[in-house]
Amino acid sequence: MRDRATPLAVALAVDGAFGEIGRDWHPVALLGQLLEKAYRPWRGRGPRVELAGGAAALAGVGALAALVGWRAERLARHSTGRRIWRALVAGILLKQAFSLRSLLDEGRGVADALEGGRLHEARLRLRALVSRPTEALSPELCASAAVESLAENLADSIAGPLLYYALLGFPAAAAYRVVNTADAMFGYHGETEWLGKAAARIDDVLSWAPSRLSALALMGAALLCRDPRSAGSAWRTWRREGGRTASPNAGRPMAAMAGALARRLEKPGHYVLGDGLPQPGPADVRAAVRLAGIAAALLAAAALLCPVRR
Repeated sequence: MRDRATPLAVALAVDGAFGEIGRDWHPVALLGQLLEKAYRPWRGRGPRVELAGGAAALAGVGALAALVGWRAERLARHSTGRRIWRALVAGILLKQAFSLRSLLDEGRGVADALEGGRLHEARLRLRALVSRPTEALSPELCASAAVESLAENLADSIAGPLLYYALLGFPAAAAYRVVNTADAMFGYHGETEWLGKAAARIDDVLSWAPSRLSALALMGAALLCRDPRSAGSAWRTWRREGGRTASPNAGRPMAAMAGALARRLEKPGHYVLGDGLPQPGPADVRAAVRLAGIAAALLAAAALLCPVRR
């Protein structure tokens, strides 16, 4: 039996060295285009038709992604080249399922802009991290949105793909990314509520474990790079306030991050985490980048040591 550790180690090294590969041709960008085309025929067709059509579109794209992942894994595994080349091919393919360096870089970019008093630039850079409107955000709310996104994306873009890869291989990681991307695109109340309801509900189930693993990893990161009190605060804030968001999962790592930093995180009109704490600033965004990086390293180490084999 062959373990999954070597391709994962390669994928982590490629991400650390190069970050995103492909940009407009990145598989997740292409996936978004494919989802848009698959969902488009069902828009405005009535709730029941939208629900059924959205579910069918999600199933079709998810199955296609899993099939491509399965085929890519087989090609890499049975390649006639040397083992190192097979691992390199598999690792580069797996790298497309998660992104850490670009997430941390975008967080640092927002911190740089806020430190330099360039609020307009910070708002623009924030668009790479959040889907909410950023034009009217104050410096404190910009910092809060960046910190929240670092915590939430730790679960969606790191913990989720790593968990499903470690358990079930690249096809499962690819299918998870389809569901997560579809939820981000369509799973909102409003115009696309019924269209994206299947994606939202499935994502709630699939993201249950990654969100909580991310909260635990943030506690571990706080213990390693701050002090035991911040880890305890992360735990208490997570347990007390992690359910305040509309999503049953997103609030878990965000609340843990709020507690670890001892800062108030707020999306006006939606939720407040760390109520009563000071608002964050640029230094807190940098601290959140550091915590997210260490938490991701802990999650990656756990995935590398996972005993599941194929």
